[in-house]
Amino acid sequence: MKATIAMLFSFCAMFLAMAGDVQAELPPNFSFDAGGALRTRQEIMHNVPSAPGGVLGRPGVYRGKTKNMFRFRPSVWAELKMGENWRIYGRLSDEFRAGIVQKTHNQTFPNEVVLDNLYIEGKGLFDDFLDLRVGRQDLIGLYGLDHIFTDGTPGDGSATCYADVARIALHFTQDSWLDLFALATHDHEELRWGTKRSRHVRKTGFGRGEPEMDDWGFGAIWNSKISNLDYQLFWIQKDTASFHRDGVKHPRKQVNLLGVKLVPHWTEEFSTPFEAMGQIGKNGDGDTLAAYAGYAGFDWKKAVEKGQWRPYINGGLLVQSGDKHTADEDGGNHAWDPMWYRGVDDSEMFVYGCSQYGVCWWSNQINLKSTLGVEFGYRHKAQIMAGPMWAETKDGIGGGDGRYKGFLTQARYDFPLYIADKATGGRLEVFGHVMAEFFNPGDYFETDKPAYFFRWQIDVKF
Repeated sequence: MKATIAMLFSFCAMFLAMAGDVQAELPPNFSFDAGGALRTRQEIMHNVPSAPGGVLGRPGVYRGKTKNMFRFRPSVWAELKMGENWRIYGRLSDEFRAGIVQKTHNQTFPNEVVLDNLYIEGKGLFDDFLDLRVGRQDLIGLYGLDHIFTDGTPGDGSATCYADVARIALHFTQDSWLDLFALATHDHEELRWGTKRSRHVRKTGFGRGEPEMDDWGFGAIWNSKISNLDYQLFWIQKDTASFHRDGVKHPRKQVNLLGVKLVPHWTEEFSTPFEAMGQIGKNGDGDTLAAYAGYAGFDWKKAVEKGQWRPYINGGLLVQSGDKHTADEDGGNHAWDPMWYRGVDDSEMFVYGCSQYGVCWWSNQINLKSTLGVEFGYRHKAQIMAGPMWAETKDGIGGGDGRYKGFLTQARYDFPLYIADKATGGRLEVFGHVMAEFFNPGDYFETDKPAYFFRWQIDVKF
């Protein structure tokens, strides 16, 4: 492991030295910058809930077992700015793991180095009418639609979260603009450098050498405001390629999503976001698909001067439809398709056990949660989140005979270890967090054994 880390830092040092040589050769109106990061974390989990075995072809491999591993994610990036409007950004990332319990799954650098960002961006074009970004980029936070866009590559376990995206924004007024996009995610990564073993890492599928589960889509989002009300109207289409799983062919599926997001700002500190979404479509067998989802919440954050303690509280109810025939009708014709909402928003623990419907596939849930926290300095934050979870429809996937999934509690503390002096051009920062989750399962699952998840993490950016 020490030799692996030494080779990693040597690679980063060589990359940054090359960056300095590039800057010296550029024209006056061009600039070049580069940097890197190393994320180190340890994750420990036990009794993670999942399908009890055989359901949708996936056994509950973590239930009743302890999983304990270190994960290392190095990355390097480079940026070329061309005048005031254009830039090119690229990033290489990798992740390798060292198991404390499951040592047979240990990996070394380079496990799978991936070009997970490479795009060209133009801002303020044609007198600030047009913005564009074309290429490989992260999905997190795209358009502020957190229940639609989170992660394009959930199968690699948070190593990356990219998709190949072309997007433009047309600004009609200061407060009204139209976003247009097209994106694609691929189950197998071709732009990679790594070991033979990592060649079989799946980005969206279940593995086992079965045909990939590629998906793609496009859409339009209208953004505007009326007085203190911000709103978005959107139409998004997603296609999922046909694939085989456990010898069963699953047909190609096309889903159209229509939705609205309303965010009334009652005061400078308080708002109540609301989302309503519906899906219609068909699959390759000619079945008609129909599903719905909605969210109603509140968000309060104290407005204070810089450097003061800033408490906040938020919460809400997220509902995604299910289907009682999920286990025997190819996912169910009325089960919500999460689009690219495939990540850790609702729970870090559940990512390792929510393969009942797909990789990080959030569907068939009623999730009521609230978060209480406080920010008290640069990168200093403490919060606790808690709430009950139910299945929207009794589908039997958890192995139990009810709809109550259980009660989830999550606590997290973020802290800085070294803060860069930006006034002198410093960029080196070291920060981290600790997080714990506790889940007491309900009658939706076949087990009543409590589950836990714990993680500590240290990030170095330079």
